[in-house]
Amino acid sequence: MLSSGSGGNSALIRAGEQRVLVDAGLAGVEMEARLELANVPPPAVGRPGIDHVFVTHGHLDHARSAGLIARKHRGLLHCSESLMRNASIRRCRNLTTLPVGGVESCAGLRVSNVALPHDAQPTVAFRLEHEGRVAVIVTDMGRPDERVARALAGAHVLVLEFNHDLALLESGPYSAALKRRVAGNAGHLSNEQAMQMLRWLASANLHTLVLAHLSETNNRPELARECAEKQLDALGLRSAVRVLLASQSEIGPNLEV
Repeated sequence: MLSSGSGGNSALIRAGEQRVLVDAGLAGVEMEARLELANVPPPAVGRPGIDHVFVTHGHLDHARSAGLIARKHRGLLHCSESLMRNASIRRCRNLTTLPVGGVESCAGLRVSNVALPHDAQPTVAFRLEHEGRVAVIVTDMGRPDERVARALAGAHVLVLEFNHDLALLESGPYSAALKRRVAGNAGHLSNEQAMQMLRWLASANLHTLVLAHLSETNNRPELARECAEKQLDALGLRSAVRVLLASQSEIGPNLEV
């Protein structure tokens, strides 16, 4: 995880020789700094720095520098057709349409996506599979959906949104309209809603759970972790699954899927 939170989201996946970004929500200079920390080389003759950039949706905290990074690193940018008109995307001319609900193959990496309920249409989650190993990234999801979970089954590493604690949101400084938006069916998952998604998504494959997109205002790391561990315990998976928290300010550890 290169960054996670309302200030910008991005994940780097290495699969064989492929280097893939899911989202690029930080400003370009900061994205470049995170890529350098993750030992991603600049593009060279005959070799891009980033092979593919996949964008979940058009909100700036996910798409802000996607076009810039794809262009500078000579990668292929995958996004929905409607997002191609986005100013942050148009910087890259090497574009391909992301079919919502579809599957794409990138040199042995199988990338499938499923539509999520969120107030940016479309918004998708990604399931990335390479040589039988599966990573799943699910954020910006307004409500739990078992259909979505079935489409993303089998994760060894799961990145799952634990955005807010409902009591903190209700008592916090956000306006009434923003509170309704965050807690609504097209907003973000609360800790309790994330527990429900985890119940549907977790399987015997799962060994690492990354809690993502935590609100700095409306959540606390210890509350999110407590909810995640409670659900894993109920599933009999607590001792088998490592729980990590994605950071807004620094890159996470290199995780082997």
